[in-house]
Amino acid sequence: MALSLARSAPRPRIEPCSVAVVGPAREARPPGRRTRPPRSRAARTAILALACLAAAGLGGCGKKEKGAPPAPPPAVSVIEVAPRNMPVTVEYVAQTQSSREVNIYARVSGFLDRQLFAEGAPVKAGQVLFQMDAKPFQVQLDQARAALARQEAALETARATLARTRPLAEVNALSKKDLDDATGHFESSAASVDQAKAQVESAKLNLSYCTISSPVEGVVGAALQQEGTYISQQNNQLTSVVLLSPMWVNFSLSENEMQKLRVQVAKGLLRPPENNRYVVEVVLVDGSVFPHTGRITFADPSYNPQTGTFLVRASVDNPRGVLRPNQYVRVRLKGATRPDAILVPQRAVQQGSKGHFVWVVTREATAESRPVVVGEWHGTDWFIAEGLRAGERVVVDGGAALHPGAKVAVRPDARASR
Repeated sequence: MALSLARSAPRPRIEPCSVAVVGPAREARPPGRRTRPPRSRAARTAILALACLAAAGLGGCGKKEKGAPPAPPPAVSVIEVAPRNMPVTVEYVAQTQSSREVNIYARVSGFLDRQLFAEGAPVKAGQVLFQMDAKPFQVQLDQARAALARQEAALETARATLARTRPLAEVNALSKKDLDDATGHFESSAASVDQAKAQVESAKLNLSYCTISSPVEGVVGAALQQEGTYISQQNNQLTSVVLLSPMWVNFSLSENEMQKLRVQVAKGLLRPPENNRYVVEVVLVDGSVFPHTGRITFADPSYNPQTGTFLVRASVDNPRGVLRPNQYVRVRLKGATRPDAILVPQRAVQQGSKGHFVWVVTREATAESRPVVVGEWHGTDWFIAEGLRAGERVVVDGGAALHPGAKVAVRPDARASR
């Protein structure tokens, strides 16, 4: 019954699948075994049609696959540009310098007797540092005093002689020449007394120079000469004393930096503090901020011809002596403001072949490449001098995969105002 239905059904047309099945070669049957009756041609055709239909359902019989759904637009985080007045902090490399450094020299020649200080220790003004051998200078003082006494005695004799000669000359008992000689001798003796007094004072000074004291309060350096050394004009420097408070902090500005500051002030992009009274903050080598601030006290009127830089000096109180001379630090100048400044995170600014640019999201939610002129850094942000306006949305994260005109999806939880 099934065979008769298969014969009466029309043959299906199968395209483009063409399946050719070659039946296996008939094998010799062993004697006594029953053989399966051969399938009819119509049955084989029906089986092949079912197989082709099954293959077509799996997409293998020339059917085209459906296209993949379009990718969603890339998600980006943005900030909205909001200009505002921002304080400006400028940082420079600086070096400390003692506000007063005194080199201690010996004023007389002689043997160095004693050293009366500990190297590197703080000293007071007037504290004795060295003692030289004073015996030769005491002898010189005694000799000068003896010479003074001799001259004073000669003066008294000359005064008495003049006192006797004057009345006799008035009555012509002595000649006028005798009176002139007595007067000259008296005046010469008086001058000799003055000279002897000066020699005594000189001897006193030389004797006092044997005791060498610190003229200022500060920290004393290393002793450059040892006890027992003969001190002369060739080796008369003994040590140095530096004043630690206030401490000077010197830093330099290049000619380009100075010109840039002038241009920004002239254009109104930078507003300096009143009377240019910047606050100077010192940053130590470990990044910590020195607790005392200072003020600029000196600016060199000319550029250094060797370095092309402009020297600026600030004075900072240093009561505990934390800062030491010739120490490298960083200084931050505070007090200036940038009116209507635009700040964007540093990661939002990219570098292209034509300079810096940012991605801006338009009202149509498309990406636009916007060239910008960048200024100084402010923490993790960058000042934008030109290229952005208030209210525009700048891409912060997700800009690496963007191209001009690309549709974007703004993350609603990532918006912020800058």
